[in-house]
Amino acid sequence: MNSALRVDLYGVATDAGASTRGAGMGPEALRIAGFGEMLGELGREIVDHGDLRAPRGKGRQAEVLALAAETSGKALQSLSSGGMPVFLGGDHSLSMGTVSGAARHCAATGKDIHVVWIDAHADFNTPGISPSGNLHGMPLALLCGEPEFGDAFGGSWRGLVDPRNVTIFGARSIDREERRLLADRGIEVVDMREIDELGVVAHMREVLKRAEGGHLHVSFDVDSMDPSIAPGTGTPVPGGLTFREGHLIMEMLHDSDLVGSLDIVEVNPYLDRGGETARLAVALISSLFGRKIMARQADLNQKVRAEAALHPRP
Repeated sequence: MNSALRVDLYGVATDAGASTRGAGMGPEALRIAGFGEMLGELGREIVDHGDLRAPRGKGRQAEVLALAAETSGKALQSLSSGGMPVFLGGDHSLSMGTVSGAARHCAATGKDIHVVWIDAHADFNTPGISPSGNLHGMPLALLCGEPEFGDAFGGSWRGLVDPRNVTIFGARSIDREERRLLADRGIEVVDMREIDELGVVAHMREVLKRAEGGHLHVSFDVDSMDPSIAPGTGTPVPGGLTFREGHLIMEMLHDSDLVGSLDIVEVNPYLDRGGETARLAVALISSLFGRKIMARQADLNQKVRAEAALHPRP
């Protein structure tokens, strides 16, 4: 990941897509847990644009779609001006807009967009098959162009992602009809059984190989982590990623130099234990931005080359 890239930070203070309230406080919880300070310590230029909110009173779907239009525009603007948009959620419905903006940028620049969806859930329901009707369980289906979404979900803000360029990572709770739809569309799903069998590294290498030469959007739902270490989320599922598996995923994403945009979603401080989940999210994302236990030889070689270029021998 290019360390010179400006980070445009946006909070998306919404829980309109979820049945459990509280994720709208997630951006503030992540800031209190030191998200901005972490980026500064890692040498990043940060522009914090504050929190985006949709006016309440017109219904949850209207709120979700208003924010989708706004976040799509913010993502496009950030990427077009050479920044890296990072969105702090908020429930996962916000990705309808954030990924759309990245997809629009890629369409304009002739680059493929790839998405790694790190989540206990697939979020590939549609209005007709969703057991709950909650929009935070539908963003990936909308982004991949499922035809069931009506005119209300359209507009210039909406971008599309090729289902073949999507990987769901860490899944362990998928609805029956959703499972059929994922298979029909050819979505790559790396569930916890596969991670248990082969580990994180083999699967992440395949993900990164497919994304080579493209723009990689990472959508990180904290419920991908095991609830024993990430209790502050609205839809926890036992048997999730461990602390080290989470860090290894983020370290490999950093080393790939492919990540161009990012969501962190479903942090719910109302359900948390003293900020534990927000602090975990900040720690994990620090690995995505380059924090390491020890410098690897490749990093040392790059530093030597950079210093040599700045101070050539006479």
